[in-house]
Amino acid sequence: MGRRSSTLTGPRWELTAQDTRYPDVFRTILKPPEKLYGIGERAALQEGLAIVGARKATPYGRTCAARFARLAAERGVVIISGGARGCDAASHEAALQAGGTTVVFLGGGCDRVYPAEHSELFQRVIEGGGAVVSEQEWDVPPMPYMFRARNRLIAGLARATLIVEAGLPSGTFSTADEALEANREVLVVPGAITSPASLGANRLLCQGATPIVDDDTFYDQLFCLFGCLKQTCASEQDEAVVAEDDPLACALQAQPLSMDELLEVSRAAGQGKSLSDIAVWVAHQVQAGRAVRYADGRYGPMANDGRCPERDRHSR
Repeated sequence: MGRRSSTLTGPRWELTAQDTRYPDVFRTILKPPEKLYGIGERAALQEGLAIVGARKATPYGRTCAARFARLAAERGVVIISGGARGCDAASHEAALQAGGTTVVFLGGGCDRVYPAEHSELFQRVIEGGGAVVSEQEWDVPPMPYMFRARNRLIAGLARATLIVEAGLPSGTFSTADEALEANREVLVVPGAITSPASLGANRLLCQGATPIVDDDTFYDQLFCLFGCLKQTCASEQDEAVVAEDDPLACALQAQPLSMDELLEVSRAAGQGKSLSDIAVWVAHQVQAGRAVRYADGRYGPMANDGRCPERDRHSR
């Protein structure tokens, strides 16, 4: 974990708590960082939306993280996360693709990028007007306890933290705890009660977190938190029409399904499709980028960054 990684390039800066450019919001949290080290646009350090979730994210988790990051970024909200594998990376990537600003808080120093394979992503964050930030000095290697400490910075800079996936136990819970400790809102995307990756997220809902069950509930929160008005773009309208008009599309977006399961959905909807019809339909979905084949042979939603979810199985 401590080996040196690729060096990020861009404007470098340091902010102490006495600096007038130090974010005032950090003065309100427990243990405000004495000093911040950053690469990129210093002005990116502004209140935004934190999106965090499982490192071993499911396709559902990655897709939800990317979707809500994109919707918020398109409306000018800064996306804040920790740069980890899984949901964090999906959030940063989606914000960049939407032309938005995103901030990465690292556990170790900015010259010890972790995970190392995200160096290219972090460089694009910088070049896109965002920033990579740490309270550790430049060359400090990341240690396990530092990630828990940095979570208070993610939650502290955000007006709300959106939890996409969290198992039991889960490091994501520490970010939710820090958000509550800082008197910030905690939003949660529900998951299937049968999914281990969503046990923690669903538990947070039982404890009173705000559920994000669709785009409209998310827009409501953006309006309450940032004054953002709902602006539905043409692509969102097209996606909604496709999903609403086609039971198969609805089912496939809800969870991964096998060909036989899709055939059962079609029969229940009275479509009368044969298995060969289903195969042709699935092929069109894959070609259009709306579905992908998983390692176990089922089909489900493509992650918003366009990568095949079956390859994203690494832990931090």
